[in-house]
Amino acid sequence: MYSEPRFLPAGERALVVEFGDEIAPEINARLRALTAALEAAPVPGVVEVVPTYRSLLVHFDPLTVAPEALEERLAHLAGNLGELKLPEPEVTVVPVCYGGEFGPDLPFVCEHTGLSAEEVIRIHTGTDYLIYMLGFTPGFSYLGGMDERIATPRLKTPRTKIPAGSVGIAGKQTGIYPIDSPGGWQLIGRTPLKLYDPFREPPVLLAAGNYVRFTAVTNEEYDAIAAQVAAGTYRVQVEPKGEGRGA
Repeated sequence: MYSEPRFLPAGERALVVEFGDEIAPEINARLRALTAALEAAPVPGVVEVVPTYRSLLVHFDPLTVAPEALEERLAHLAGNLGELKLPEPEVTVVPVCYGGEFGPDLPFVCEHTGLSAEEVIRIHTGTDYLIYMLGFTPGFSYLGGMDERIATPRLKTPRTKIPAGSVGIAGKQTGIYPIDSPGGWQLIGRTPLKLYDPFREPPVLLAAGNYVRFTAVTNEEYDAIAAQVAAGTYRVQVEPKGEGRGA
């Protein structure tokens, strides 16, 4: 992590605030704190902020605020983030039916890692994953912390359509496809939860800074949860970080 954030111009209307050059929880926490500070006390001229793994992209109106003045203001905020109290993180429990039609690539993951399906599932469900950021498609969460024992390369040829809710592995990452979309991750299971619903408030289920915990369910349990989700009666399990299993 840098001792001081770096400020990099991104055209005439945006500024990148960079906190480090690696993917690390403490770096991500710094940029989320700056995001929260800007949300709590908006800076005139700032029109949008886009958090990433290790930097924050700040879009601004140059007719309202000059880039030099904005950088000075952001540097001041970044230097006083210790005074800001972030919300305590929460863990969203995501039920997943592994293998079979929902996880057609689980056999390949087993072959590549030398592990049994039960071992892959046990390892995949044994960690609370930090949500670093959202992107790619609406509600797609970039998760950190996957055990490298189940790391598996992407498909050589991506699929043109992956069903919403599919859970995959790509290299050292794992994630959930929130909507039907193309993709090249190895699919190991599927959740009946809707990670993105434009008719729900908020439409995106997960938020950066919180955690995801996968839990294995049977086909029958998957169908029952899917029916409740469709009826709008399913209550997503969310608990404070620190309760239940540790990270």
